[in-house]
Formats: sequence, C-alpha cells, structure tokens
Amino acid sequence: MSNGSSITEFILLAFADIRELQLLHFSLFLGIYLAALLGNGLIITTVACNHHLHTPMYFFPLNLSLLDLGSISSTLPKSMANSLWDTKVISYAGCAAQVFLVVFFISAEYFLLTVMAYDRYVAICKPLHYKTLMGNRACVHMAAAAWASGFLNAVLHMAKSFSIPLCQGNAVDQFFCDVPQILKLSCSHSYLREVGLVMFSVFVFWWCFVFIVLSYVQIFRAVLRIPSQHGRHKAFSTCLPHLAVVSLFIITGTFAYLKPPSISSPSLDLVVAVLYVVLPPAVNPLIYSMRNQELKESIGKVIVISRMVVNTGKFSSALQE
Repeated sequence: MSNGSSITEFILLAFADIRELQLLHFSLFLGIYLAALLGNGLIITTVACNHHLHTPMYFFPLNLSLLDLGSISSTLPKSMANSLWDTKVISYAGCAAQVFLVVFFISAEYFLLTVMAYDRYVAICKPLHYKTLMGNRACVHMAAAAWASGFLNAVLHMAKSFSIPLCQGNAVDQFFCDVPQILKLSCSHSYLREVGLVMFSVFVFWWCFVFIVLSYVQIFRAVLRIPSQHGRHKAFSTCLPHLAVVSLFIITGTFAYLKPPSISSPSLDLVVAVLYVVLPPAVNPLIYSMRNQELKESIGKVIVISRMVVNTGKFSSALQE
C-alpha cells in the first residue's frame, strides 16, 4: 500500500481475541455507555426544562454534557459493535469521521473547561461585575467560540492526517482512529506536515492550561481572604466540581499523549485511552451533581415526573384494553 488512496479500510486494535472476553468487553462498555447517556441526558433535560437553572453556573455544564455525549458516542458504539460481531474493521471514511469527531469533541471540551475557569474566576474574584461580564449573551458567545474552535481544530487535523501518504499498512494500534495512530502509518518524509499542526495545537492547549492555573491561583487567593469559614466553604464548593473535571481531563490526556516512549505498549495505550476517552464522560455528571444540592433536587424532580408519565401511560393502555 503506497499511499492513503489505496487503503479502503483500517484494522482497529481488539481488546481480546477470545469470544467470551469479547462479549465481556461488549457488556462492560454497554453498561458504561448507558450510564453516560443516562447521567448526561439527565443533566441536559434538567437544565433545559428548569428555568431556574438557566444561569451560567448550569449553562456551561449543559454544554459539557452535550460534548461528553458526543465524545463517548464517537468511539464506544463502534468498539462495541466490533466486539459483538467479532471484527476489527473500520472503513476509510469511518476512520476519517472518527478522527474528526474525537478531535472536535475533545478540543471543544478543553476550550469549554477554559471558559468555565474564567466563569469561576469572575464569580469568586469579581462578584459585583459577574452579571455584567457573564450575561446570557456573553455566555452564549463563549460557548459558541469553544464549539467553533473545536470544529476548526478537527477540520484541520482530519484534512492534514488523511492527505499524507500512508506507507506502514492499515493496522491502527488503538481501539479507535486517532491522529497519533494515523501518523504512525504515514511515510517518514511526509508526516512532518501534520506534526507542525499538532505542535500548534499543543501550544494553544498549553496556554489554555496556563490560563486555568492562573485563574485558580487568583480564586484560591480570593477565597482565603474571606473571613468566615462558611463563606470559604461555599466558595470552594462552587469550584470543586470544575476543578475535579479539569484535573481528570488533563491528567488522563497528558498521560495518554505525552507519556515516555519507553513505557509505551499496545496494552498500556489501550488502557490509558479508555481512561481518557471513556471515563470522563461517564464520571463528569456524577461529579457535577454530587456536590450541587439544587441540581440534585432538580434531577430528582425530573426522575419523579418521568415515572409519573410512564405510570400514566401504562394506566391509559390498561384502560384502553
């Protein structure tokens, strides 16, 4: 295979070759996927249907849940289908689409987490100017900028990755198509075009990381100046969910892409990718709802109303029979 045009499909890395383990992998991923759909779906429904939650504090987690749903849906369904049907194949177009979606959702989520750090900074350090700086229009513009930046980043990476010749076969050392894995298949003289774009993305992500760190340095300084212990606890509690999500995202992402080559292996890369791609979308809803009493109560009301609707539907069906 001399170039990308002669490749019609890619071979993904399988979790297991034994049929029983494949079915176990399918069941495990199905449970995680359903949990992620339920958790993020509840947050989206709750925030969208409760006008009391139409504030920046809940608007950004709603966008985060949408991105988490997109992120986990771009990788897990294909992996589950491959395990269920005992295959490793993904089409060329499917691989390109997966690269685009993975980069899009992960990039947009990172940019959104940066915006959320600014939101917490303004709320804690400039509370008197919060409504002015974080009005509805400003929040919509910031969220739209995060989505648009992720989209642009994804378009550029997909276009570059699949425009270079591929000379190293079509076996991808991962359970989904990703930019680093596609670059491993490229010809040695041509991958530098994409590496430049990767380095630019790393540079942008680094400055986002610096912005998040500086924001929290200012936040912690402001919180420690609050005289009452109750006030400090309340201020910290509004920041902890975001800080936990950011830490989980950055730690798993850094280890996935920046770990030393000496400790790299297909098995380790597989486990790290699961922690990076699968774990955050499934855990983020729990992190955000666990310490937010108002959100927990609203989610509880949505669940109760859903049960009432289901029971009413069953009762109506019974009457019709």
